[in-house]
Amino acid sequence: KVAVITGASRGIGKGMALALAAEGATVYVTGRTVNADDHELPGTVGETAALCTAAGGKGIAVQVDHGDDDQVAALFAQVKAEQGRLDLLVNNAYAIPDDLIEPGGFWEKPLTSLAMVDVGLKSNYTAAWHAAQIMVPQGSGLIVAISGYVGVAYTYGALFGAVKAGVDRMARDMAIELKPHGVASISMWQGLTFTERANRNIKTNPAMQQSIVTNPNIGCSPEFPGRVIAALLSDDNIMARSGGTFITAELAQDYGVTDVDGKIIPSLREQRGSPIWQPV
Repeated sequence: KVAVITGASRGIGKGMALALAAEGATVYVTGRTVNADDHELPGTVGETAALCTAAGGKGIAVQVDHGDDDQVAALFAQVKAEQGRLDLLVNNAYAIPDDLIEPGGFWEKPLTSLAMVDVGLKSNYTAAWHAAQIMVPQGSGLIVAISGYVGVAYTYGALFGAVKAGVDRMARDMAIELKPHGVASISMWQGLTFTERANRNIKTNPAMQQSIVTNPNIGCSPEFPGRVIAALLSDDNIMARSGGTFITAELAQDYGVTDVDGKIIPSLREQRGSPIWQPV
């Protein structure tokens, strides 16, 4: 399989890239971080790509700012030229504001928070647009949007929720248009994931451990959603799920997927809410 994972220098993107590479996939790893000192958190596209190759797949690092449409276009032109096909796009890149988890009303935070719309919603559309140019002619493919319970449950702020709700709806409506061409589009609700950022935040804000949103007892590894996506890719009946918003933990149970340590990740449907959109 040939995959593009956006925002994979670190975090969930990196974990998903490694999980898919472990299944033998060729993974295009995108992100802005090329040098270790370019970001306050560890991780670069090159490091992730090298780990993908070491895991048994093939990692290809591509520096991409997903807020720059020309760079995104160049990425997919490269994939088409080098591979001639694309089986999976995971829209994971997200511009997380430094003050996202800090208290305060939306009017008390800077308008620069709108970067979440550019890289988080618009970027999903742009990447999916390019991916569809490859997938539709080949009559197959899967586009996955990484979202969360925030799509229906207030989390961190008004803009964060609006973007994630938009991600879910866009994935559903794309599925309607892609269905006649055999290309699937879904959105996945990911819960607490032990990324570099999450681990730092939990360590510096002990109160987060008491919240259902950030309780470490229900968290998963960054590889977990990638293991679920690998199962989706192997599902011959994937079109039956197209258009739906799914809780990652519930998909995992459907496919018999556990976390890297064998843990069964719980669904928080009862505590945080249910997805709105069903398969088309």
